Amino acid sequence: MRTLALTLAALVMTALTGCATAPTSPATGQDPARDALWLDRLTWGARSADLAQLRRQGRSTWLAAQLQPATNAPLPEAAQAQLDALPSLREPLPALVQRMEAQRKAADALTDDTAKAEAQKQYQAAMNRLARDAATRQLLRALYAPQQLQAQLGWFWFNHFNVHQYKHNLRAMVGDYEQGLHERSLGRFRDLLGYTARHPAMLRYLDNDQNAAGRLNENYARELLELHTLGVDGGYSQRDVQELARVLTGLGVNASGSRPRLKPEHEAGYRLAGLTEFHPARHDFGDKQLLGLTIKGQGEAELDQVLDLLARHPSTARHVSRKLAQYFVADTPPPALVARMVQRWQQTDGRLDEVLRAMVSAPEFEASLGAKFKDPAHFVIGAVRLAYADRVVLNTGPMLGWLGRLGQSPFNRQTPDGYPLDESAWAGPGQLNTRFEIARTLGSGSAGLFKPEGDTRERPAFPQLAQPLYFDAIAPRLTAATRQALAAAGSQQEWNGLLLSSPELMHR
Repeated sequence: MRTLALTLAALVMTALTGCATAPTSPATGQDPARDALWLDRLTWGARSADLAQLRRQGRSTWLAAQLQPATNAPLPEAAQAQLDALPSLREPLPALVQRMEAQRKAADALTDDTAKAEAQKQYQAAMNRLARDAATRQLLRALYAPQQLQAQLGWFWFNHFNVHQYKHNLRAMVGDYEQGLHERSLGRFRDLLGYTARHPAMLRYLDNDQNAAGRLNENYARELLELHTLGVDGGYSQRDVQELARVLTGLGVNASGSRPRLKPEHEAGYRLAGLTEFHPARHDFGDKQLLGLTIKGQGEAELDQVLDLLARHPSTARHVSRKLAQYFVADTPPPALVARMVQRWQQTDGRLDEVLRAMVSAPEFEASLGAKFKDPAHFVIGAVRLAYADRVVLNTGPMLGWLGRLGQSPFNRQTPDGYPLDESAWAGPGQLNTRFEIARTLGSGSAGLFKPEGDTRERPAFPQLAQPLYFDAIAPRLTAATRQALAAAGSQQEWNGLLLSSPELMHR
């Protein structure tokens, strides 16, 4: 097995230097292999049932349904039952955060050192559980949601508007934050931007709850311009960062559940929605000069004026369209493709479903199929979808462990730029070796996926890779070297591991 794994490692490295097959002929609608590659781009990984559905409906009908997904379409019963057993996912965010804050304060108030240490340990375990529950929902949605394009975009937008779970009490907030991004992932960009700008997870992560008149904190203002909207080359200056920070003064987090004591002149301007507050006493009411425009000092309304400006700015359309194309098409997206996406953005006022439709219908999208290297999430989720199809895993813990080993744990990127989207970040020898180990583990048996947490029994399960999708759509595009390596496998388990770690399945 080790010799064959080293052979496939060499094949993957050869593929990464440009020798892997990457079909570039136009779609005919009659080629299962190309349809499967098309699905691999727009889902978390093609399955036999997905390919059959696509070929019944045709690409246009399938895509239309994905771009306008049914509200609250259910997960399979076994997956939904796992989520229903996680009550924290249904608890309103203010109540959840206040409950956890009360637990933290109670632990800190203990005077007995042993009891205090134990209580603090329990608090940290509860916080970890909250973040793990949110990650479980994200993975089960990626594995089984019929709205696969929306599930991919939910991951993309969290990464674009990244927050780090271990800052302050964000582990209690990431579930609500991620769910809101998922729900808005195919709407207008302005709605996504406004959601993140007023979510306590973002305000706390980038320190805007510390931003006040006379004590400016520029962290959120800088990332709002550089990462979320205009891009680093979007035409803004350091002065614009400072002026935007002034606009953002007073926008913060209030987890107390009550209004602060205010002077009479500030009563009317105060707002508390959930955990997010606008505090007039902390706001700079002077006029601001931002991107060449005057923003009149008028309190919270300034924020919406600025968000409208940023969402409609040509640099935002270009920056975000290019990043979408980098995620879905190529590390260096073709300029002509990005230009068409920008044009559609401007025609539809940032309607993301229309921007994506323009991207998918472009010849550059079709030409790129099979050439985009999978990041860890696509590798792990795609492998499980291929191995077990619609058989619902009972424990996502092994998948979370694999993602951790590969350096892409959910909600765990410390810096606001999110996880990288390019091949160079994920194609090093150490990364590939870990992928081979994961493929071998997954190919050899259930890998703990069917052992519910806290249960000593593991349900029997074996990956079924020799399925219609393999014969119709994967086998025809395997290189001779990959076929030779598979033919030399000494067992089904070995064959499974070699297929899952093959160069062809490292790309989408």
